[in-house]
Amino acid sequence: MRYGVKAAVLAAVLMANSAQAAERPSARDLGVAPGVFAPGPANAITDVAGVKVGQVTRIEGADVRTGVTAILPHGGNLFQDKVPAGVAVANGFGKLTGTTQILELGEIETPIVLTNTLSVWRAADALVTWTLGQPGNEQVRSVNVVVGETNDGYLNNIRKRAITAEDVLEALRSAKPGPVEQGAVGAGTGTMAFDWKGGIGSSSRVLPAALGGYTVGVLVQSNYGGTLAVDGDPVGRRSGRYYLHEHAPAPGGAPPSVADGSIMIVIATDAPLSDRNLERLAKRSFAGLARTGSAFTNGSGDYAIAFSTADQVRRTPARRRATSTTADIPNDQLSPLFVAVADATEEAIYDSLLKARTIESRDLDGKPVRGEALDPGLIRRR
Repeated sequence: MRYGVKAAVLAAVLMANSAQAAERPSARDLGVAPGVFAPGPANAITDVAGVKVGQVTRIEGADVRTGVTAILPHGGNLFQDKVPAGVAVANGFGKLTGTTQILELGEIETPIVLTNTLSVWRAADALVTWTLGQPGNEQVRSVNVVVGETNDGYLNNIRKRAITAEDVLEALRSAKPGPVEQGAVGAGTGTMAFDWKGGIGSSSRVLPAALGGYTVGVLVQSNYGGTLAVDGDPVGRRSGRYYLHEHAPAPGGAPPSVADGSIMIVIATDAPLSDRNLERLAKRSFAGLARTGSAFTNGSGDYAIAFSTADQVRRTPARRRATSTTADIPNDQLSPLFVAVADATEEAIYDSLLKARTIESRDLDGKPVRGEALDPGLIRRR
C-alpha cells in the first residue's frame, strides 16, 4: 500500500493501519456465517486459484482519503489469454468502463481496477499502459480496459483527483494471492455504507465434491445505503440509522440518512462457465446485496462482474482463430453456484463494514467530516 506521508513515518502508519484492521472482528468472529457452504482457506476472492489482488491506499493531508484496488483473474497475459465474463446491472448510475464490449463479446482482456468516480479515466489510461507493456502485446492497437468506481466524495476531496497512473500500476504490480486486506483500504479508503464506514470486503464459498467442488470468490467495494440488516437482524432500524427514518411513524433524532452511492461486486470462479452463465451468476449476487438492506436508490450504481478462470474456457489465441469446443456447466447444475455467490456477496459486504476503521477528513468547505466504523457490539452474536 502507498500512503502520502513522509518516509520517516511511513512504516509506522502502515503498521498501525494493518493492526487496526486485524483488531476489528470479521462477521465470522461474531458468529455470522451466511449460507450452507464453507469458505476457502482465505475466505476471499483469491481462494479461486490464480486470482490476485493488489491495493494502494492514499491518505494525505486533511482531505485525501482514496485508493485503488486491482483484481487480476490470472497471472499471465490477459489480453492474449482472455477470460469469459458477464456483467449485471441492478441500477446503472455509474461509470463502469468496458461494459459494452463485455456484453458483446463475453470476455475480459485486462485486470479489473476499482477506484473513485473522478479517477476512472486516469485509471483506465494507466491500465492501457499496463496492457501495452506486457510481453507479447507489441502489436496491440486496441484494448478494452475494465475500471469500476464508487463515489468517495464524502470523506475524500474527490475534486483533487489524487489518484495517479503510478498508483494504478503499483496496485497491479503488487497484486498477490492469499488473504485480502479489508475495510478502509484501496478503493474502499473513503467509502461509506449505511451511514457507517464502508470499504473493501471479500469472501468465498467452496462447493462440496458432490456438487463439483468449485470455488466462488467475491470482492466488493461498498458505498451505498438503505437499512442495514446483518443475518436478518435489522441493525440499522434498531440503531435509528436508516434511509427515510425521518418519515417513519416514530422518527428518531438522527439526521436524514443518505442512501445514494454505489457498489462494485467482482466475482471469480473456477467453474467452467460460458459468458451467458457468468452473467446469470453475476445477477445472483444481487440477492446477497438485497439481504444486507440495500435500498437500490436512483442515485446508486450497483454493478456485478463475474469471470471464470477455468483453463478449458479461457479465450486463448488458438481458440480465437478457429472453431473450438469449450466446457460449460449445464443450466440444471448452476443453482449451487447461485447460492454460493449470494452468500459470499452478503458476507463480503458485512466484512467491508466490520473491518473498516473510523476515518476523519474535511469536506470541500474545510469542515470536519467523519466516517464512523460500525460498532461490532451492535451485531447480535449467534
